[in-house]
Amino acid sequence: MAGTQALDRATSLLRLVVEAQDTLSHTDLVAETGLPGPTVSRVMRALEDGGLVERDHSGAYRGGELFARYAERFDHVGAMVAMANPFLEDVADATGETINLAVPRGDDVVHVAQIDADFVVGAINWLNVDVPGHCSSLGKVLYAWGTVRLPRGHLEIRTEHTIRTRAALERDLAGVRTRGYAVTRSELEEGLVALAAPVRDSAGQVIAAMSVSGPEFRIGGQVEEIATRLVRDADRLSAAIRRRSRA
Repeated sequence: MAGTQALDRATSLLRLVVEAQDTLSHTDLVAETGLPGPTVSRVMRALEDGGLVERDHSGAYRGGELFARYAERFDHVGAMVAMANPFLEDVADATGETINLAVPRGDDVVHVAQIDADFVVGAINWLNVDVPGHCSSLGKVLYAWGTVRLPRGHLEIRTEHTIRTRAALERDLAGVRTRGYAVTRSELEEGLVALAAPVRDSAGQVIAAMSVSGPEFRIGGQVEEIATRLVRDADRLSAAIRRRSRA
């Protein structure tokens, strides 16, 4: 009976975390279940030890690594987003700016995750928005390391600063590889600055890119500082991907 009761409590708490639209705190779980705080703490520790839940930077609970591994077998993009979220949040906390993750889909660059800026004036929501890769920092990263083929024919011009020729794009991409990150300034939208860094798999191949974007007046003078932080977190995500591949 005691064993069944413990299993029922663990199942109820796990279901709440997995089905929630957002992370849940210890207080949320106590309020939702009516269980004593120490009981919730004990059960959640066991679930965390088993990889069924994990905590974000604020200590709130979300689905754990075991769910991400299962999802990876069937939904590689979903698994990538789940794994990347803690690292995206770290960059968001450090910069307060809009953070994106993009992956290749054929010859296209697809935005699959976004954390919005803390500021009233920030970048728009890029999810499901068609963005030409040659004027996107995320696209430049995926072009630079050959993850996505370079665009053919005419390059779409979005602003007076958009790269207009294949030769100019290839020169820019050589700089991306040298620096280790991409930068765009008013190439997609006037006044928008964006930086992106590569995310690699266990073989060292670039499989995604993560970016920071915001208005020129706020981040234009901090490009190198933000790039250092962004590259570090992209490298941390790459290391987590390598660890999982060996598990």
